[in-house]
Amino acid sequence: MAERISDAEHAVMEVLWEHAPLSAQGVAERIAPERGWSTNTVKTLLGRLLAKKAITHEEDGRRYLYRPAVAREDYVAHESRRLIDRLFGGKLTPLVAHLAERDALSEQDIAEIEALLRELKA
Repeated sequence: MAERISDAEHAVMEVLWEHAPLSAQGVAERIAPERGWSTNTVKTLLGRLLAKKAITHEEDGRRYLYRPAVAREDYVAHESRRLIDRLFGGKLTPLVAHLAERDALSEQDIAEIEALLRELKA
C-alpha cells in the first residue's frame, strides 16, 4: 500500500481487519458510535480505501462486500518503519531514549523490553 491512510480510513480498516467481509452498512454498524458516521460517510471512506488499494470488494447481490487487501501486521510494520525513518533517522534507539526521557515507559514496559532483548540475544 503506497498511499498513506487517514485516521478516519484507519478506523474503517480496523473494523474490516476484525470482521471482514462486510457491506458498507455492516461497517457503519460496527464503527465506534461516538463518531456518529452515516452509511454515506462510510461509503466515502470505503471508496477512498479502494482507490488506495487498501481494500478489495466483491459483489454480493445488490451490495458489495469489502475486505482488507493488506494484513494488519503488514500495515503496522510499514507505519512503524515510516515513523522511525521520519522522526528518528531510521534508528530505533533514539525512539526508545525519547520515550524513556519523557517518562513514557512504565516499569512493565522496561521489563518487557529487557525480556525481548534477552530473547533476541539468545
